[in-house]
Amino acid sequence: MSSPILTVKTDQERQDLVIIPPVSGLALSGKIQIPGDKSISHRSLMLGAIAEGETTIEGLLLGEDPQSTAACFRQMGADISELSEQTVRVRGLGIGNLQEPKDVLNAGNSGTTLRLMLGLLASQPGRFFSVTGDKSLRSRPMSRVVTPLEQMGAKIWGRQGGQLAPLAICGGHLKPTHYHSPVASAQVKSCILLAGLSIDGKTTVTEPALSRDHSERMLRAFGADIQVDPSCHQVTVTGPVTLKGQTVVVPGDISSAAFWLVAAAIIPGSDLRVENVGVNPTRTGILEALQRMEADLTLENQREVAGEPVADIRVRSSQLKACEIGGALIPRLIDEVPILAVAATMAQGTTVIRDAEELRVKESDRLLAMARELGKLGAKVSERPDGLEITGGVPLQGAELDSYDDHRVAMSLAIAALLAQGPSHLYNAQAASISYPDFISTLKTALNQ
Repeated sequence: MSSPILTVKTDQERQDLVIIPPVSGLALSGKIQIPGDKSISHRSLMLGAIAEGETTIEGLLLGEDPQSTAACFRQMGADISELSEQTVRVRGLGIGNLQEPKDVLNAGNSGTTLRLMLGLLASQPGRFFSVTGDKSLRSRPMSRVVTPLEQMGAKIWGRQGGQLAPLAICGGHLKPTHYHSPVASAQVKSCILLAGLSIDGKTTVTEPALSRDHSERMLRAFGADIQVDPSCHQVTVTGPVTLKGQTVVVPGDISSAAFWLVAAAIIPGSDLRVENVGVNPTRTGILEALQRMEADLTLENQREVAGEPVADIRVRSSQLKACEIGGALIPRLIDEVPILAVAATMAQGTTVIRDAEELRVKESDRLLAMARELGKLGAKVSERPDGLEITGGVPLQGAELDSYDDHRVAMSLAIAALLAQGPSHLYNAQAASISYPDFISTLKTALNQ
């Protein structure tokens, strides 16, 4: 059997990923190791930078977003060694001791870097900071964190009344708050909790639904007084606190695993094991959604590593069934909606994804991007104000596709193109490097194994 050919070339200064879909009988099999969890990588660098003593990080994601986090905190005086998947060492400055940088802090494409960092910057008395990001990040809403910080006494200025970066922050002494967030957002929650580390008193965040809890877990491990009331989705930090450097082992990112889980589920004859995946319950919405679609998934070798649950996930191909995805499940799989849309194109029936309007203000408008690009492939997709409606079973055809410079859109479309008849050209595919630097090479290896 001849192997598919996947080539990467430059076309008019854009990365052109050419995919010739699998020939009859091709399947994904064996084992895949995925990069470290992006959320945990960000937080380990940040908490290491504000802790006392040394933090050792193993398995850090080497994507562009964590690189941006490391660069920002180096500018503020943290001693962070060269980033490596093996070992990164961070010598922290202690709470409240971030130094005033000589230049603008650039978060690149990383909303996590910018939003979480704002909570720390606002609570550094007597220091001035200015922050920005790339074109995409400068168009994403910042008022969701600026508003609660200003309620705590922060002084923040920016475009459109502080709604958009660049932003300027004058650090000061903040006051405790109980913030009722209108959205279930780990970035909003984490920003406020980080601001509360240096405040005398209790800082509380209540959400409408459960969002990922990596910040709470890691803050507790570093020594913060964290109280969680899951019955009302409420988290409280009591400050001021002293954080102590720790050893952090970063598990594989379930958001990166999702592309392989879906690919193996929809490519006939596949039997794939994705190893060392973080299965934090606040992140496993993708597994629940695929199980609703009757995917053949099994968690093996379940264990706990540095306070985070980890497992190997085995997935075998099966005929997926349509389902409805929405409500409280959405915050637990918000980053996986694009690849779930690809799964829906192969499912029997009509899948409805709702309550996902948050995707319109990510690196791109992901609802619009996936509806348009899957439509180019011939999929039957309708865009809704808060989601997508996808009728599966329509044969896909090769097409000219665009990633919208969005890493999750790029990887989702690459998987979709594997099921098309005829080659597809995916432009700006290198956007995948934001969260998964080796995605293209891993895909190439998987297709030619």
